[in-house]
Parts: sequence; C-alpha cells; structure tokens
Amino acid sequence: MRSRTETGEMNGTPPYDAVILAGGRAERLGGADKPGAVVGGLPLVARVAEAVRDARAVIVVGPPREMPGVLFTREDPPGGGPVPALRAGLAEVTSPFVVLLAADLPFIAAGHVGALLAAVPAGGAGAVLVDDEGREQWLTGAWRVAPLRSALGAYRGRSLRGLLGPLGPVPVRPPVAPGETPPWFDCDTVDDLRAARERARRRG
Repeated sequence: MRSRTETGEMNGTPPYDAVILAGGRAERLGGADKPGAVVGGLPLVARVAEAVRDARAVIVVGPPREMPGVLFTREDPPGGGPVPALRAGLAEVTSPFVVLLAADLPFIAAGHVGALLAAVPAGGAGAVLVDDEGREQWLTGAWRVAPLRSALGAYRGRSLRGLLGPLGPVPVRPPVAPGETPPWFDCDTVDDLRAARERARRRG
C-alpha cells in the first residue's frame, strides 16, 4: 500500500518520495537479513523509514515485510546492486524530489533528511551527505527526479558513484555533537551492528 501525506509540504519541505534500498546480500553479515536486524527496538529498515515519515510515498526496494503504508518493489535481478535497485525504486516515484537512503542507517533522522532537501539548489540536481572526512555517502542523498531519471536512463555502469557523481550534488556535512552518533554510521558488519545496538541503548 502506498502512503501519501501532505505533512512535508506544510512544514516547508518540498514534496518528495523516499526510496530505501534494502535488497543487498549482506555478505559481511553472513547473508543475514540486515534490514530486519533490530536496533533500539525496531528493524533497521523501519528506523530509516521513520526518518522519511514526511514523504508522500515510502518505497522499499527489497523483500516485502510488515511495514504498513510502505510500497515494496524488487530490483531485476534481485540482489543485482544499487543501480538496478535505484532504477526499480525510481519507477515508482511520482514526486518531483526523491530521497535515496540505504536501509542500514540506524541514526539517520528527519532533520538530516530535511537538511538534504533544503540543500538542493535551484536548477541543481541534488545534495549528498558527506562524512567527517569529506567522503560522499551516495546512499544518503536528495535529488530532483527529472535529472536523476535522465542520467539513469543513459547509464550502463554498475557504480552508484559513477551515476550520481557527474550530477554535481551539493555536499552536506551536518554537525555532529560530541558523543552523538553521526548519521552516516551504517551497519555493514556484526561489530557495526553490535555498536549500533549499544549506542541506541545508551540513547534510551
């Protein structure tokens, strides 16, 4: 089922859909269901979906699971990588902006999403999160749908950086308070997952 709200438009956020990529193989987690791993009482993918609760539609690219109001779709082939996954998710987008997120970002929040959307310049293609070393986090960004669709239609590579980098997104480096977990913290390994659970526990 598709969830559409006007909340974002009322609070100044441009109308957007969200695409959450949740179909990877999680090889460094032994092939476990990474998006379903529980952190702070919620599956990772549900925590990420909370960050885009103002979206007109939330589209998860990955196996269906119990998430009311979320539209699920699959990349072709399943597990084929982020570019086919983005292609599948973008096919379901109807808003002029899209927020692209990985499903393993337990500390991404609505404020970070709002900052990304606000940073997309007039006439520009998008904005992407950068970490404290200035590295682009290509699975955490906000994009105008039209130029993204155009670039994706002509792209034959497999690298998300190769697709998104030439669009020249604005880098967004949100402030991180001492002791706060940065929004780009992801759960690639068992140790990452253990650390995320401990950090979530300390945050209460």
